[in-house]
Amino acid sequence: METNRADINSVLLQMRQMQAQIQTQVEKPSDLMDTQKTDGPNFGEMMANAVNGVNDQQMQAKALATAYEKGDPSVDLTQVMISIQKASLSFEAMNQVRNRLVRAYEDIMNMPV
Repeated sequence: METNRADINSVLLQMRQMQAQIQTQVEKPSDLMDTQKTDGPNFGEMMANAVNGVNDQQMQAKALATAYEKGDPSVDLTQVMISIQKASLSFEAMNQVRNRLVRAYEDIMNMPV
C-alpha cells in the first residue's frame, strides 16, 4: 500500500511541476509577444512530451502485464497492478487537460471581436 501511495505522489508531483512550468510561461506576457525567443519549451513541445510520457507509461504497463502472463518470476503482481493504475491515472489526467484546452478554445472562438 505504501508503494502505491508513493507512485501516486510521484505522478502528482510531475503534474504539479508541469503546471508550474505552464504558469511561469503564462505569467511572462512579454515572452508571448516575442515569437523569436526560444529559451524554454513551447506549448506544443510540452504537450508532445506529456503525451509521449503517457504513452510510455502505458507501454511499460502492457510489457509488465505480458511478462507476468508469461510467468516471468521477476515480475510481481503488485508491480503490474501499480503500473496499470499509474498508466490509467496518467491517461485520465491527460484527457482532462485535453478537455480543458478544447473548452478554452471554444470559449475564445465564441468571444465577440
